[in-house]
Amino acid sequence: MKISGFTFMRNTSKLYYPFIESLKSILPLVDEFVIAMGDNDDGDSTLDDVIKLNEPKIKIIKSPWDTKLYPVNSEYAHQTDIAMKACTGDWLFYLQSDEVIHEQDHEEIIFNCKKYLNDYEVEGFLFNYLHFWGDYNHVQRSHGFYRNEIRMIRNKPEIHSWKDAQSFRKIPHYTGIYTDYFVKENTEKLKVVKLKARVFHYGHVRPPDIMYRKAMMMRKTARGEGPSDYSGLDASKLLDYGPLDRVSKFTETHPSIMEDRIRSMDWEHLLQKSGPINKNRPLNKHEKFRYKLTTFFENIIGKEIGGFNNYKIVRRP
Repeated sequence: MKISGFTFMRNTSKLYYPFIESLKSILPLVDEFVIAMGDNDDGDSTLDDVIKLNEPKIKIIKSPWDTKLYPVNSEYAHQTDIAMKACTGDWLFYLQSDEVIHEQDHEEIIFNCKKYLNDYEVEGFLFNYLHFWGDYNHVQRSHGFYRNEIRMIRNKPEIHSWKDAQSFRKIPHYTGIYTDYFVKENTEKLKVVKLKARVFHYGHVRPPDIMYRKAMMMRKTARGEGPSDYSGLDASKLLDYGPLDRVSKFTETHPSIMEDRIRSMDWEHLLQKSGPINKNRPLNKHEKFRYKLTTFFENIIGKEIGGFNNYKIVRRP
């Protein structure tokens, strides 16, 4: 059995992704790791930092971005496909650069890869998500933050990244144009096994100024108006995470590879610990009434209501 890991990267250093921690968390599980390396801005150290790891498992494919040919954030899916199609393993383990795997979950992941290797009905594995918010002590459990997602897939040519690279889908008539990543007709959800293993998602744990600039860049690329970089955005503006006492407290352990990054956090004084929501800004998703109401009922019934669900669960270990 062979396991390949894969991802895409662009400006991950400048945008404060824990990409080195992400790589180190998955490397013990894979036989190779393929990176589609985008055309990073001047001053970004992503490529150099990866090379400095001197890790023989890592294979780098230089892959320039074209957000005009692949608009509406479909370039993320396109770059994911480029890395995925270069993988040679039986199982392909996808991890974005703000996602980290806990060492406590390694054994379960390997066990199930072996268990279902020849069970070809199983096309992937579904992971549980922990979305950290503002700092490393708070985690979002509100509606709108997906609870599960596919992160391991079988190596099959008809499987492609989907939408903005959040998930995967079988697209038999894929032609390579950006609209393929959004079509549902004549495509299929993957049949997956739901694991207990977790993905620690740190995409919302950044210094507030960098988080603001990333949020603005994402909005622009989603509309097909993406800038080549984010250097022109106002660095003095801060993203307001809101009062953190209204977000669930995280009381478990982080992956050990994150210890140094967690200790180096230096923006705690910019976060609001408690008090009223600032009325002079747009509400964050979890602060909106309809999301709060849906979350309330989800907590009562113990399952998600109408969330993003791009998979079919066929086995539960």
